[in-house]
Parts: sequence; C-alpha cells; structure tokens
Amino acid sequence: MENHPQSGSDAPTPPTPPAMQVIDSVVIRFCGDSGDGMQLTGTEFTRASALALNDLATLPDYPAEIRAPAGTTAGVSGYQIHFGSREVYTPGDQPDVLVAMNPAALKVNLVDLVPGGILIVNTGAFTPKNLELAGYKSNPLDDDTLEERYRVVPIDISKLTALALEGTGLGSKDAGRCKNFWALGLMFWMYQRDTDREIKSIQEKFAKKPELADANIRVFKAGYTYGENAELFGHTYQVRPAKIEPGLYRNVTGNSAAALGVVCAGQLAELPVFFGGYPITPASDILHDLSGYSHYGVTTFQAEDEIAGVGSAIGASYSGVLGVTATSGPGVSLKQEALGLAVMLELPLLIINVQRGGPSTGLPTKTEQADLLQALYGRHGECPVPVIAAMTPSDCFFAVIEAVRVAIKYMTPVFVLTDGYLANGSEPWKVPDLSSLPKFPVKFRTDPNGFQPYGRDPETLAREWVRPGTAGLEHRLGGIEKHALTGNISYDSENHHQMVKTRAAKVAGVARETGELITCGPPEGDLLVVGWGSTYGAITQAVQTMQKQGHRVSSVHLRWLNPLNPQLGSYLKGFKRVLVPEMNNGQLVRILRAEYLVDAEGFNKIQGKPFKVAELTQAIAERCPGKQK
Repeated sequence: MENHPQSGSDAPTPPTPPAMQVIDSVVIRFCGDSGDGMQLTGTEFTRASALALNDLATLPDYPAEIRAPAGTTAGVSGYQIHFGSREVYTPGDQPDVLVAMNPAALKVNLVDLVPGGILIVNTGAFTPKNLELAGYKSNPLDDDTLEERYRVVPIDISKLTALALEGTGLGSKDAGRCKNFWALGLMFWMYQRDTDREIKSIQEKFAKKPELADANIRVFKAGYTYGENAELFGHTYQVRPAKIEPGLYRNVTGNSAAALGVVCAGQLAELPVFFGGYPITPASDILHDLSGYSHYGVTTFQAEDEIAGVGSAIGASYSGVLGVTATSGPGVSLKQEALGLAVMLELPLLIINVQRGGPSTGLPTKTEQADLLQALYGRHGECPVPVIAAMTPSDCFFAVIEAVRVAIKYMTPVFVLTDGYLANGSEPWKVPDLSSLPKFPVKFRTDPNGFQPYGRDPETLAREWVRPGTAGLEHRLGGIEKHALTGNISYDSENHHQMVKTRAAKVAGVARETGELITCGPPEGDLLVVGWGSTYGAITQAVQTMQKQGHRVSSVHLRWLNPLNPQLGSYLKGFKRVLVPEMNNGQLVRILRAEYLVDAEGFNKIQGKPFKVAELTQAIAERCPGKQK
C-alpha cells in the first residue's frame, strides 16, 4: 500500500525552509578525540568544498602519539578548513564555526573561536568522567558563560547517532565511531553541499566493509535531516564558487604534490626513478604515494633506517637513475655524512625535508621552519648544496621538478624544504598540461675519447654523468678527495683547495636559475617583509591588507635559499626597514644580515603552528606606522 501525505487541518505543517545567507568565506574547525575521525571528517568536507569550486586552505592538527589517552587534552585531534568565493591564502586565523565532539576538544580549541562564532557541542560526551579527564571541575555547558560569548548549539550527537543505527545490528562501539559522519551531515546541510557525491564517496571508502558504508550513510543522512528539521539557525549559508581559470582541478596536499612532482620529473628527465627512504612523520606519505606509481618507472625501497635509505638513493644515481629520498629533520641528521659523499661524487640527488618541530623527537606532528641552517651547513667540511623551499601545498610539485632539473644540470644533490603545514595542508590545484612543461632529458657520456671523470662543462661546472659499465669509460668514485680531472685519490693541498672552490662555484652558479623575485608591492617603501617557505600565504595576505590601508609595505618571498636570488641585494636597499617572519628562532635573518649587511629584524614564532595573518598585520603596523597621503 502506498503512503500518501495527509491532507486537511490535522496534517502536520512541514518545516519552513530556512533562508540562505551568502557569505564570502568561512573557517570551520572539527575537533574531538583522536579516535573520533576528525581528520576524515575534515578531509571529506574539504573535498566537497573543492567540488563546489571554492578556493580553500586546510590545517590538520593531530597528536603525535598513536593513541593518546582517550578523553584527555593530549589526545585532541582537529582539522581546520578555510573556504571562500575569493582567493584564500591561509587556513584562517580563527574558526567561525567550532564543532567540538567532547570536553577535551572544547577546552583545547575554544580559545580560538571568534567572539559570536557558532559552537556546536556534542553534549552526549559531556559525562562526569570525560569532564574530569579534560580538567573541568564543572560542566561548562551548565552556565551562561559560553552563551554570552558564542552562539552555542548543544546537540546530543552520540545519542542521535545511536538512534539512527537502531536495528542495524552494529555494536555500540562501532556505532559510536560513526558520529563524525553525523556532524559531517549537519555541516553539509548548513553549507548546502552535494549529498549524492558524499554518499558515493562513503560507498567507495568503505567498499570492503559494506555494513560500515551503510551505517555511515544512515548517520550522515540523519545529521543532514536533523539540520533541515530542527530549526537550529534562521538560515543556511552559501559560499559561491571562486573565480578561477578554466581547467582540470584537484585538491592536493603538499606530500601528494611532492610525490607527483617526483614522478613527473622522472618523465621530463626521461629517467627511471628510485626512491630510498625510511618512514618518518610528516614525510611518510611521499613514500606511500610513490609506491603506487611503479607503472611510471618508479621503484620504492623502504630501507631499515635513514642511512640505508639515502645510501640506496645515491647508489641509484650512480647507476644512472634519478635517486630520491625524503625525510624530516631527525632523518636529515642521520643522512648528512652520506650527503657529503653525494657532494663529493657530484651526482644528482633529490632530498626532500618535510620539517617538523625539534630538536630530537620534538613535535613530530607540528610544523616548524628550523632546518634551514641544517640544510645549508649541516654537513662537515665545505660542502654546499642548492636549497629550494616550496611556498604552498601545490607548489611542492613545481619545487620538486625545479630541484631535479637543477640537480641534473649541475650534477649535485639538491634540498627541497617543505614542512608539516604544507605536507598535510591542502588546496585546489590546477593540474598543469604536462606537455607544456619543458623537458630536460639526460645525456649520458658514451664517447671514451678524451674522457676525464671530473672534466667539467665550462658554464655549469658540472661533470659528465656516465652509466657504470659503459665501455672505455671506467672510472672510480669515492669519499676521499679527488684529483680535479682524473678522479684519482689526491691529498695534494692545492688540489683540495681547487676542488672546494670549484664545488662552491658550481652551486653559486645555480643563481642563474633562480628567476625573478617573487614580490608583492612596489620596490621601495617604509618596510619590506621577507619570507620563505610556508609563510608565503600569511605574509601575502597581511601585506595586501596593510597596503589597502595605505601603508608603504611590500614583501619578497625567497624560493631559492642557496644560492640567493641575485636581485635580492638591490631590492633590500629600497626600504627603510626589513622584517623577516620565520617559524624558527631567526635563521634566514642571520643569513640576510651576513650576506647584505642589512639591519634585518626577525619576527619569530616557534609554537608548532603557522603564522596568523593578524599577528603579521600587527607586526607590520608597529614597524610601518606611516601611510601614503
């Protein structure tokens, strides 16, 4: 028998669809226990926002422990997304919406919520035990303190999740794990996201466990329906598509972009790729991603330790393959002696350092820029290498390709510096037309006539690359100093002096590859803000904001850290003051002061978190008070 809607005066009145408010951008943070699936929730909402053609930036934040004590502040995991209809440079300073799944998440994250922001709280988790674990003496939801500052939306998500799964036969533990999809469904309703796409995504994600797919879909729909019917807000929100160039886009993290850059670089160089590495947070995903590209000539080797990882990559380069390794600061420390060998051998090698908080084990899941001096000077002896730093998650792709091109052209190891913020953060990326990327195929030496192992190209000073076993081109390589032409072992003092100077001159010559300076604003003014790496977005947005207010401030962002761009020295002279924001205790500022004798001032943040735009705008205002008339 078909069910028909009731008619007449006794029929229930359907809920009135809420009005829709159009907003330019919004920052949402999902937070909960590390077992609450906040990273998955954030990733799924990010995917939906990317498909809605919003520009976006994300900031995952999770504990280093595999499983911190449940319910404690140490175990809180969060995922922040900033999406908008205009260009988005950062994941946002403060969330406009905070979804807190338990008391610990509320305690850790509430301080960041903007005054008047929306606070969605899972009241079902505010049990006496959880309140005690989070350090609350009383339930913060029981007084008016929160409601005085925020728009509090208390919902028993745990209970509503259990109700949605009644009759499915799913155990209480597995049912409880679905509550993140209830919160996701509510946010999909709130921001009018496409549910059909998400349902297909859930089915694909849990294809091997259809019972979990069905459960998550039911809970997701329940959260969405609750938003439709509960009249929580007077309106929903719409963030219209950003104005973007036509093309094929995908959402990409820095680690994924770096892995794709390695694959593409191998194709452009027409070389097989060998990756030798050891898992380490936050670089491990590069190894994981590359393991899926064997059909593109990529071989991955998970070594027993960091030293074996880089040693295998050097061996691959010696054999005529593109050798690659990736790690974080602690791994770079272990690799340094072998990297000195690679400099001595003058072989192309790509080293990706995804920086994290240190020293020692430090803050494995938090971000930092403290490995710059390590990359520049970490090896013993005079041992220079080129260093390039990626600016955004998608720029990791292009930085890797540029590094490989230079490594092959100049026959040298090259560092690519990223960090945890770039590695795990994501943004929409217009997939480039690969046919438009310039190729740099390798030309191996095959002619034995007049061959000298350390004979050099007069322009680049690079020695020629010879595959082992090439007839008539037998030669020896090793870590003891080499004769300037023959490559034989040499202890001659003048020869050593010559080789040290030659290797330094070769790296200095990479300056011709650094291109135009990346600037924002005129080449003269009251203040120049100099940045590198992942500070690009926050600096650019802060400088643009202050420029609109009439301040005579500009910025320059350094992509190459060694050698420095030849245009930089003259550019610095156009400003009265120089400010250098870094997520370290002042490393680039030391280099600028030493190289250019400029009175540069450091602005340092060492909190495991990226700069906020507000922090930088305040710093600029304090140092650049004058405005244009």
